[in-house]
Amino acid sequence: MSHDKQAGRIADTDRYDAVIVGAGFAGLYMLYRLQKLGMKVKVFESGDNVGGTWYWNRYPGARCDVESMEYSYSFSEELQQEWKWSERYATQPEILKYIHHVADRFDLRRHVQLDTRVEGAEFDPVANFWTVKTNQGDAVQAPFCIMATGCLSTAKLPEVAGLDSFRGKWYHTGFWPQEAVDLTDKRVGVIGTGSSGIQLIPQVAKQAKELYVFQRTANYSLPARNKTITPEMETSTKQRYPQVRKQARESPSGVSYFNVPTKSALEVSAEERQGTYEALWNDGGIGLTRAFNDLLVSEKANQTAADFVRGKIRSIVKDPKVADLLTPNYRIGTKRLCADSNYFQTFNQPHVHLVDIKKAPITNITPDGVSTPDGDYALDAIIFATGFDAMTGTLLAMDIRVKGGAKLRDQWEHGPRTYLGIMTAGLPNLFMITAPGSPSVLSNVVVSIEQHVEWITDCLTYLRKNNVQRIDPEAGAQEAWVSHVNELADRTLMPKGASWYVGANVPGKPRVFMPYVGGVGVYRQKCAEVAANGYTGFNLSAGQPG
Repeated sequence: MSHDKQAGRIADTDRYDAVIVGAGFAGLYMLYRLQKLGMKVKVFESGDNVGGTWYWNRYPGARCDVESMEYSYSFSEELQQEWKWSERYATQPEILKYIHHVADRFDLRRHVQLDTRVEGAEFDPVANFWTVKTNQGDAVQAPFCIMATGCLSTAKLPEVAGLDSFRGKWYHTGFWPQEAVDLTDKRVGVIGTGSSGIQLIPQVAKQAKELYVFQRTANYSLPARNKTITPEMETSTKQRYPQVRKQARESPSGVSYFNVPTKSALEVSAEERQGTYEALWNDGGIGLTRAFNDLLVSEKANQTAADFVRGKIRSIVKDPKVADLLTPNYRIGTKRLCADSNYFQTFNQPHVHLVDIKKAPITNITPDGVSTPDGDYALDAIIFATGFDAMTGTLLAMDIRVKGGAKLRDQWEHGPRTYLGIMTAGLPNLFMITAPGSPSVLSNVVVSIEQHVEWITDCLTYLRKNNVQRIDPEAGAQEAWVSHVNELADRTLMPKGASWYVGANVPGKPRVFMPYVGGVGVYRQKCAEVAANGYTGFNLSAGQPG
């Protein structure tokens, strides 16, 4: 570890007003706001630089599916006016450059300790403080602990035997090497066709001699239609930023440019419906499921959108057998909808081969490649695009508990339970940013992050002003919120998809629909009401000063 990284090292035990875990979009903004309150704050980050998800996911083709001019902070007018985005959908390097710029511009790095993984946090109910322990031997105390750990931050490792025997090199999209990976003239296997795989595969195809794509489940993907942001487009958006940001905050998805539909797909003519889908397909991006107001509620309406996209896939992919394999057979939008740049077109190239591992699953990795019941595939490199233990994986990897009492892992044994997606009953003074029970992954997450950070900041200000040392959700309020989240989800088709939204990609994980489907604007209003009414649903107590 370099001297610079060591410079952030602290004493074995030190006291802070708050500890933040994670230095991505959420952790850095939380730090910025708490500094403004004059609080003494420490941030722990496992990477060797700030950036969170956008630090780790540096695989070829990694890019955001929310337009860059909205996938950005709104808290500083100067920042949003001075920063220039180059493309409609920013690449990972550009987003990371932006986060680094923010960290430097607001002098945030000096509070961040890098290369440090938090292993556990324990709350002392008598002294009213958390002790946060790290893999570097730190034991830091603070009355408040804030988890800014991200929803997609624990990579799901391959569950296949024999990987250690493989003589080639293997990679995971969730922790891609910092140095360039040269796949020129290599026989490459990509395992997984979710969002990461869909972005990565066209890029790998440009280098590899032979590319084998191992697909278990075909996914819906829509063309991104990425393009350079012209000076006129930039000026137009920057002049309208107050209106754009307000619209995003009040919208269902946290995105101002998504249509808020008023019509049913079934009440319009087939010609109008087709024309609407065509226009959205040609415009690009993932807004197609917002074409009509019942696509995620009605099986029949959903079928119209699914059939439209299936038809597009079959028209792009020349080999009918390959097209069949690439055509999804589940309800569109019930798993993460992807945006791509020439994903389906890639399979028209003669050196790109699709392998159906639903029919013939991978049995093991051999020294020379991948083995299935249908045959062996000789490979020089394997890339696992197997996604994440989403939303709960990072939180549950830590030992979070009350001294002599509840552990988060036990409390969430049958699925996550939160109040507002911000706190969990029985773990006082522990805040979570974009946790289960909030819009999080169903929204422009930067909008959701800003809302959570601002709510937590206002809450801490209120606690300080009213001499409250402890805040803890009431068990009844939490149960009511969990029921509300489930009830809203069950009114939709969303829980019917075998997606990572319900933990279906992780064996043994409880099948619970985790995000809040009620929409960003509605959710924001509910959170604001709770605060305005003196934090209804929370137990506030003076306790003993920490």
